[in-house]
Amino acid sequence: MAMVVSPSHSPSISNHPLLPNHPFFRSQAIISTNQSRIRKKVVACSCDPPRPTLQNGFGRRDVMLFGFSSSVAFIIPSSESGAEEEWKMTSIVDDINAYSYLCPVESPSRKIVFKWVESRKPERYSSAAPLSPDARQRIVSERVDFLDNLILSVSIGPPNSQFLKSMDKSTWSAKDVADSVLSDKSALRVTSSQRMAESSVLDAHTSEIDGEPYWYYEYLVRKSPTKSVQESNIFRHYVATTAERDGFLYSLNASTLNKQWDKMGPSLQKTVHSFRLLPATENYVPPYKDPWRFW
Repeated sequence: MAMVVSPSHSPSISNHPLLPNHPFFRSQAIISTNQSRIRKKVVACSCDPPRPTLQNGFGRRDVMLFGFSSSVAFIIPSSESGAEEEWKMTSIVDDINAYSYLCPVESPSRKIVFKWVESRKPERYSSAAPLSPDARQRIVSERVDFLDNLILSVSIGPPNSQFLKSMDKSTWSAKDVADSVLSDKSALRVTSSQRMAESSVLDAHTSEIDGEPYWYYEYLVRKSPTKSVQESNIFRHYVATTAERDGFLYSLNASTLNKQWDKMGPSLQKTVHSFRLLPATENYVPPYKDPWRFW
């Protein structure tokens, strides 16, 4: 005799004495028990970290993708983190003159890739190109990015006694050091005061690094170096640092056009602040050695 269960009688089904033994309800109970076991097993397994095997679908490709996403997050900080913008830098070391600095290579967030050309390879002071007719200050190395109009140059020269009257460098101010360097930095046959009139120092300060003073300054070059026009509306914006060794001033200058300063200035400032004089090695040639080689 078949039993028909109507939905309207569902509230009394659980009280019926024959229903728990009916085949349909026994099968449902087994399924429910198995599902409960599976859920418990899944919960237990989810507590353990997945292993990089193909059985759980986490393989070598996933590991590589995870590593890539982590590196991108480190190089390009999100705006929510409030971190400073990251610049990819490469180290430049000159063993001949014993100094180093960091050169900007790329800014992923700004989509800038620098195209540097080594216009002057590192060379000793005695054979380097002079910055003025008296050949006191000379460029010992230079890098140029023609596309973005950037220049990184290192020059060496003796202090100018007109501005640095004492031999005690601890008494030198950053402004006096800047004036000393800039007064000897011109290819024109003009006086020191006329050379300084071409430049305007915007800021100057001193920092002590490893017990040695480093002088930092920022300036604009106002006139055309060729004197082809009386006045020029195109200024170059410079940041520079100078350190002293063996009675000579070592200066790193970084510059771009003034209209590009907001875009390129941060990377140039990082470069200038990374400049360091290094301990002398067997390849180091002091500026006072073999001066005859220049001529």
